[in-house]
Amino acid sequence: MDDIELRHLRRCVELAGEALDAGDEPFGSVLADADGKALREDRNRVAGGDRTRHPEFELARWAAANMTPAQRAGATVYTSGEHCPMCAAAHGWVGLGRIVYVSSSAQLTDWLAELGVPAPPVRPLPIREVAPGVAVEGPFPELAEQVRALHRRFHSTP
Repeated sequence: MDDIELRHLRRCVELAGEALDAGDEPFGSVLADADGKALREDRNRVAGGDRTRHPEFELARWAAANMTPAQRAGATVYTSGEHCPMCAAAHGWVGLGRIVYVSSSAQLTDWLAELGVPAPPVRPLPIREVAPGVAVEGPFPELAEQVRALHRRFHSTP
């Protein structure tokens, strides 16, 4: 991982913190082009009741509307947490390139179980099971503990 990629992953963690500060679940993502330039970023926005407002899904929609197929194929989505099945499917259908995530779905599942959080209504499958043709990198332990702390804070808030 180079400095540009690490900067994007750190920004994802910052965006997850911004989501948490706004009363939302802590997830954040950055879409970068083939040269590593950040094109768009977003954070979780599910607190309003629409559980599909994940940043990875929003970035896939934006990419479909604003990038050519070749540009999408060369792009990378950096994210604080591994894509859920819905977001992995959107990523695959839109034809985006690789995914780089800080923490895995397996890690998140373990963290939430430790906190006594009920299982979600959708099974947290790994990206490779949903979109097997997508190149995936992660997790990155050097940042994962920060993501874990955000989830701990979110789920311990009364």
